[in-house]
Amino acid sequence: MTVIYAVILFVLLIFPHELGHFLIAKAVGVKVNEFAFGMGPALFKKQRGETLYAVRLIPIGGYCAMEGENEESTDSRSFNNKPGWAKISVLLAGSAMNVLIAVLTLSIVMGVIGSATTAVDQVQADSPAAAAGLQTGDRILSVDGRQVDSWQDITRLIGASAEPRTVTAERDGKELRFTITPEESEDGRYIIGITSAVSHSPLIAVKNGAGATWDMTVLMYDALKQLVTGGASTDDIAGPVGIVSMVSETTSYGMIYFAYLLALMSLNLAIINMLPFPALDGGRILFVIIRKITGRMITDQLEGRIHAAGMMLLFGLMIFVTWNDITRLLS
Repeated sequence: MTVIYAVILFVLLIFPHELGHFLIAKAVGVKVNEFAFGMGPALFKKQRGETLYAVRLIPIGGYCAMEGENEESTDSRSFNNKPGWAKISVLLAGSAMNVLIAVLTLSIVMGVIGSATTAVDQVQADSPAAAAGLQTGDRILSVDGRQVDSWQDITRLIGASAEPRTVTAERDGKELRFTITPEESEDGRYIIGITSAVSHSPLIAVKNGAGATWDMTVLMYDALKQLVTGGASTDDIAGPVGIVSMVSETTSYGMIYFAYLLALMSLNLAIINMLPFPALDGGRILFVIIRKITGRMITDQLEGRIHAAGMMLLFGLMIFVTWNDITRLLS
């Protein structure tokens, strides 16, 4: 099952990325020579117009082979002969699809597990909230005059101390005010004895999924910064072997954890791919901008050689992190 989940993970990481390139390439008129699902020997091929569509043996990812992408071409519809905005659009599309996969995955997760709202679900008997008169269905509007937009706001404001709190809630269209003194729980938090009503609304799920994606992005950029400045070790970097190990661990806890891993890896691929390094889409975008400024000082052939060198460095990094993965497993 680990192998199956790992294949699913790699497919959902790489294939949408290449699909993004393909769709935008077609939209801006770039000639696509081949679009393939999977890698290795072809199991199925079909020529449709100028594009060869293929299903290949190894069901991991895929690729979009555009005319003039890595070499000079005289075809007017080749990638290298398109204007800068068209090139950048095609290059951005892959990472954009990975971000979309992350948002969709986290939105589905939020929809399944539900999202806490500002409405009260249960009021614990003999609790401060019950003594004050809060009831199931009341929607909390503010605490001590501070508007609350989420259940986290409520727990943060109430849990700050044991001082009495003025809680404003809506019940049957009317605003009611309650003075409630929090009590200390066994784990040291201050609580009033209420639980949140959970919403499975698709709109709230998408909103929270997008918010979770943003929070995850901020954390990733912070981790990347630490890696560059030396605050994190290269031992923390995982390659394909390490990812398979993570798949095995997360699936043992359930599909929700696997979904979080998928969102994390998809977002990670989007961010890494946008770095201004040769061979990555971010590096290609940088060259589009540089060549727009410098004119013909950099030829397609020279740029191709630089990206090839960057690809060799990336292969070297992949070997390094794979070796680290293997040594961690053996130890």
